Amino acid sequence: MSIMPPSVESRVKRYADQRWLLDCIVRTVGIEWDQNRIGYTSAPAGPEATGDFMAVRSRVQKFSDIPREFARAARRREAAGRRYEEEGRTVSARECYFVASLLYGSAMWAIFANTPEVIEYNDKKTECYQKYVQFAPYHIERVEIPFAGKSLPAYFHRPRNAGAGPMPCVLAIDGMDGFKEMMVSMYGDKLLERGLAILAIDGPGQGECCVRDIHCGETNFIEAGQAALKWIRGRPELDPARVAIQAVSMGSFWATQVATADDRLCGCSVAYVCHEPGMNTIFNLASPTFKLRYMYMAGYDSEEQFDRFAARLSLMEIAERVKSPYLAIAGEDDELSPIEYTYEMMDRMRCPKELLLYQGERHSLHATTATALGPSPHTYSADWLADRLDARPMETRELYVDLAGQVHQSRWGQRRTNLHKG
Repeated sequence: MSIMPPSVESRVKRYADQRWLLDCIVRTVGIEWDQNRIGYTSAPAGPEATGDFMAVRSRVQKFSDIPREFARAARRREAAGRRYEEEGRTVSARECYFVASLLYGSAMWAIFANTPEVIEYNDKKTECYQKYVQFAPYHIERVEIPFAGKSLPAYFHRPRNAGAGPMPCVLAIDGMDGFKEMMVSMYGDKLLERGLAILAIDGPGQGECCVRDIHCGETNFIEAGQAALKWIRGRPELDPARVAIQAVSMGSFWATQVATADDRLCGCSVAYVCHEPGMNTIFNLASPTFKLRYMYMAGYDSEEQFDRFAARLSLMEIAERVKSPYLAIAGEDDELSPIEYTYEMMDRMRCPKELLLYQGERHSLHATTATALGPSPHTYSADWLADRLDARPMETRELYVDLAGQVHQSRWGQRRTNLHKG
């Protein structure tokens, strides 16, 4: 049974032509045929969610199974949360509600239209996360940020170990397939543990914004980011002079856009990069689900019109406007955004900049021993942001992590020069 109207599935010719092949790949390779989906979606819950996600993995045999199986797992977790809540076991209840929220969000991903199922899963995702907030061990606040006559939904997380005085804050931006509920870990979040507050948002085209018909345009994430930063700087418990951005995947594109328009940022850290002008690799060479998903996020029915829109997506002409320190964490063999474009973009930057590059790694940074044995990308980003928010000096450099986990440091451009010399 189809999970989307035929008119939606026919929007991308390559998706329609290769639909049978996609099902064969899912059946053969599994639910993570395109990227480390289960790994990064379940990670915020830690080991608590492993069984839930592995069970879904074992049951999904074709693409249209994805929403049904994630929703089934989510309902089971939600019901367990209710039972624990009725028994007064609020810690167990909040864990179940958190996992259920991640599962409902995962159920939404594979439906690229505002169908009744998507509306239902979105409502349940929000409801379960609100129950998690109710029993959370630290302060979490749901907020609405005014934007373009509507509002962007977000969650403000305040660390338990914050020191005296106004706190530093990080604006967290996820990617194409993410949502704000998965941006902050249930336990031991690396930013919160360093005393950094977090505002995790759904920007245009993300999470709840899709359901609200707030689409991502060519540049409107700049205005969305500015609205979120204005909210942060207007909170009395936050230090308006100590604000930074952390983003992943397509969020690396949007965050860089935002950074070009804000000279007061202390830093911008991005990982799993999407820096290719025109996004040809991710939209036309990778799994066709990426393109169909982004058409939904951007509000396009016509592939021809979307292609013209996508061709204008570029950071090259504005990269030099980034004034804050900039960190990019990437895989040398990124299959969704060739690393050459990240180099080209960062070459144009005049700000302090750093590239942490993993040998042989792919987009999701989970495929080789470079990531397993070398610096953790998440830990490195958190430490880097903490340093920038503490106004510690940094040097422009490139760090290359080899397959043995060894880190090789060089001045910007030096490593590429040496490679060219042979």
